[in-house]
Amino acid sequence: MSFIHLPKSWQLAESQITPEFAYWNRRKFMKAIVGMGMGASAVSVVGCQRANKMAPELQETLGQPLNNVTRHPGFRDAGRAITEQQYASTYNNFYEFGGTKNIWADAQNLPTDPWTLEVGGLVKNPKKYDLDDLTNRFPLEERVYRFRCVEAWAMVVPWLGFPMQALMADVEPTSDAKYVSFTSFYDPEITPGPAWGFAQNLPWPYVEALTIAEMANELAFFAVGIYGRTLPKQHGAPIRMVTPWKYGFKSGKSIVKIEFLQERPATYWNTLSPNEYGFEANVNPEVPHPRWSQMTEKIVGTNTNPFDWEKQPTVIYNGYGEYVAGLYA
Repeated sequence: MSFIHLPKSWQLAESQITPEFAYWNRRKFMKAIVGMGMGASAVSVVGCQRANKMAPELQETLGQPLNNVTRHPGFRDAGRAITEQQYASTYNNFYEFGGTKNIWADAQNLPTDPWTLEVGGLVKNPKKYDLDDLTNRFPLEERVYRFRCVEAWAMVVPWLGFPMQALMADVEPTSDAKYVSFTSFYDPEITPGPAWGFAQNLPWPYVEALTIAEMANELAFFAVGIYGRTLPKQHGAPIRMVTPWKYGFKSGKSIVKIEFLQERPATYWNTLSPNEYGFEANVNPEVPHPRWSQMTEKIVGTNTNPFDWEKQPTVIYNGYGEYVAGLYA
């Protein structure tokens, strides 16, 4: 019996894929890249915190190793090279600490120990998880996901964590729960927000939300680590949402409260500018942002000059339509 394999919309041709032996051996990998005529800027390795060009002050922010975490077999390949960590961990939005992309240093003011994540609302088993629970209560795995910002830039990131389904099973939502809100850490003494003229009127704390069906989807993920280590503060330590078929602003950082609700809650960007940031916010090249097109995306770190980052076509649902399209039929 023969099987017909239909390639995913984001898959590379076999001739473009770096051999596995080259991927896991940095020296051989560098030689292989040179042999294929590619520049060093194309190199991306999961353990790139070892790269000698990473500044020591950045290395100090990158968390502690998370051992014995296996990569989910279904999410080993995102169709692009993994973004080098020196780019992924220095090019971030975290508006609680300011409005620039170079927010990683200021984000180190985030207090993460002790930490409490409260889960309640329409659930049978309300819970309070501490810092130890977040990395030990649920089996951890690594998933390599595409990440797409509404600002039309993109990365590929190896997240470590657990599916949202696992937490749902622990707290057991009732049949009345239709939505789930996720509230981020906020303390005006620590998180001053961006220095914009209207900053005093921003709808803090940062709240995002999903439908109960979206949270239960196979892709929906809680990240407690990245690049083999615990989650750095600039990425939303100690726990953040990851919803790879949606624009990045839907993945709230530094979550302190999760609430299961019957009615749809207000969310941060949708409240601030509903004509620009929809509640659903699924990646869609056919729906432009009011101020720019979503037809293409810049791939962060594809060379050293951000103005020359490579562009690629945007794919509906960020390439994950086979998992989530049925949610919106």
